[in-house]
Amino acid sequence: TFSLSRAGFIEEPERKYCFECDSEEQCQEWIEALKRASYEFMRRSLIFYRNEIQKMTGKDPLEQYGISEEARFQLGTHK
Repeated sequence: TFSLSRAGFIEEPERKYCFECDSEEQCQEWIEALKRASYEFMRRSLIFYRNEIQKMTGKDPLEQYGISEEARFQLGTHK
């Protein structure tokens, strides 16, 4: 069993989500899935794939969306 709370959120700051699993393995799978769904994981994945595409094509794939210079999508920056 593990739980998540929404501390820091404006609406329902005391709300808590409880997860009950049949095994330790299932619990770890849930925790990993929740980590992968996080903003920071997605940001790092975007940076990685952006750099890979740029290496392969020589072009910044985000340039067409007008966000090529946006700091939060640059390697080594923090949110």
